[in-house]
Amino acid sequence: MGRKKVKHELIANESVRKATLKKRKAGLLKKLSELTTLCGVTACAIIFSGYNTQPDVWPSPIEAFHVLDKFNNLPAEKQGKYMMDQKVLLRRIMSQMNETLEKQREKNRELEVKLALAETNYDFNSLQRSEELVHLLKEKIKFVMNKIESKGLKG
Repeated sequence: MGRKKVKHELIANESVRKATLKKRKAGLLKKLSELTTLCGVTACAIIFSGYNTQPDVWPSPIEAFHVLDKFNNLPAEKQGKYMMDQKVLLRRIMSQMNETLEKQREKNRELEVKLALAETNYDFNSLQRSEELVHLLKEKIKFVMNKIESKGLKG
């Protein structure tokens, strides 16, 4: 049986919000414990909430201090290697989507040219279609030349 989709917004009812925090925090810490055990990584969690005066620290404040100290002693380039904020994440996603879009446009252009060649009434006098055909042929030649070079078959 599936769960209903959860809206990601502040829970209005205070007691429900507190109960949800308690359950989800326990689930998060359980997952973190499993991750450290199964993958052999070091990790810690520090959770601040308005319900406690002190933050919840997993696995213990001393171990969390050691993990954070180890992290802070890494060179700056290693510290930030996998860290990103929402802006960086969205830029990366947009870049990947633009690459995918460009690849799809290229495939569409190839299919349009193939379709045009397959048509019996192809107009070889159409400048735009001829340019598309020339572009496609140049790309195919470049692809074949790269294959030849990569296999070491060229002179």
